[in-house]
Amino acid sequence: MTHAWNFSAGPAALPPEVLKQAQAELLDWHGIGASIMEVSHRGKAFVSVIEEAEADLRELLAIPDNYRVLFLQGGASLQFAQVPMNLSAGQSADYLVTGSWSKKAHKEAARIGAARLVATTKEEDGSFTRLPDIERLAFDKNAAYVHLCTNETIHGVEVFDEAEARLFETLAQTAPGVPLVADMSSHILSRPLDVRRYGLIYAGAQKNIGPSGVTLVIVRDDLLERAGENVSAQLSYRKQADNGSMLNTPPTFAIHMAGLVFKWLKARGGLAAIAAINREKARRLYEAIDRSGGFYRNAVDTVCRSAMNVPFNLPTPELEAQFVKESEAAGFIGLKGHKSVGGIRASLYNAVPLEAVEALVGFMEGFAARG
Repeated sequence: MTHAWNFSAGPAALPPEVLKQAQAELLDWHGIGASIMEVSHRGKAFVSVIEEAEADLRELLAIPDNYRVLFLQGGASLQFAQVPMNLSAGQSADYLVTGSWSKKAHKEAARIGAARLVATTKEEDGSFTRLPDIERLAFDKNAAYVHLCTNETIHGVEVFDEAEARLFETLAQTAPGVPLVADMSSHILSRPLDVRRYGLIYAGAQKNIGPSGVTLVIVRDDLLERAGENVSAQLSYRKQADNGSMLNTPPTFAIHMAGLVFKWLKARGGLAAIAAINREKARRLYEAIDRSGGFYRNAVDTVCRSAMNVPFNLPTPELEAQFVKESEAAGFIGLKGHKSVGGIRASLYNAVPLEAVEALVGFMEGFAARG
């Protein structure tokens, strides 16, 4: 069958070139007589894979030398607990809540220790459609860290460069030295990033990095020493860093696939090049929504409309269900909104080509005309 246009929020589309290369190498990786998923994680073959993956990631994101790159397990959701376990050191942490994932992160951190809610943009109807008034934020100068989600996958709220710069400036003025911690699961590698603004970045792989099973953590060296000996070795950033992410058997095939994605990104010109394509994809889809005369509606403030996750609604739930049904028949998958909010959601990750967005816009126009 023809490969579908995949708008799934995660696990999500992977580049066809990466899938084909993995397929070609599946039974015999580089002439070793076995698949890369069949050999020891401590052997020469896999060590070369994880070292190349880290080197390519460092190049793509311009990661400074005083940051460690960890390939962990448990998904971004485990980081909701692992971050406070490692960084709190008995102090309170500050949380910004701008959607479902930062809300869950705050709730989980409160199980570990003190987690102060600095601001939430939750509306009375439960929706999230904006960022907080950044200049009015009052951070605790004694906080262990400030946590935020820079792209809310479910609600489609993203922190772009201008808002990030204002947040960094506000934090530097009101709580100098307090590190920023960010969940970047659904937009990391979609555009250039100044890693130096953050003490720690984490991301589940299954959006722009690779298949599910590996979690990326980028952490500044000085923060590794915060965790005491009471933190389990498997959950300790310091011990994982000391062991090259191989304190136990890592998700070897997922790391291999991530490495192939990193090379694919480099071959396409890096993050600046992919960002230009992503901006165009998002522009075309939002324009289709906005010119539909209200048939399609996206309620997110235009300054923080996500370029990766575009949620929208139709006039009735019945029409939304029909939209999903007809879109699947037309060769689109992954357009049903998250179960917690309903509606429709199109995720425009790096591997989703511009042609897929053009096809979706054409389908949307035809559906609206019929509706």
